Amino acid sequence: MNVLFVCVGNSGRSVMAERFFRRAAGGRHESRSAGADPHGSGAEPAVVEALREVGIDASDHVQHRLDDDDLAWADVVIAACDGACPVVAGKRYENWGIADPYGLDVDGVRPIRDEIAERVNGLIASL
Repeated sequence: MNVLFVCVGNSGRSVMAERFFRRAAGGRHESRSAGADPHGSGAEPAVVEALREVGIDASDHVQHRLDDDDLAWADVVIAACDGACPVVAGKRYENWGIADPYGLDVDGVRPIRDEIAERVNGLIASL
């Protein structure tokens, strides 16, 4: 299965979800992340730090704008955009409605990180 994680900026929620998914999937499934409206170059510093705390390196993340190729590639689209992400007909689609970590410090990001990890584990179990 190809799983696409989408958020607004591709600097927080979708990055965490993609990195947790890669680790949990163990090569059985593929993942990508994208943003509906990226506005920088990499992941939020607090997101990188929160992931580092659980043994995941996201320091190499480069923001990517959602495009038609991403949507065609995906079997499953997971949105965390609260209305900013497109609903894609013909795909398994879920909106996780997760808080945006943009501008938060690492203490604020940790609960979001942990919620995403839990949701990713549920997603893996359902594939």
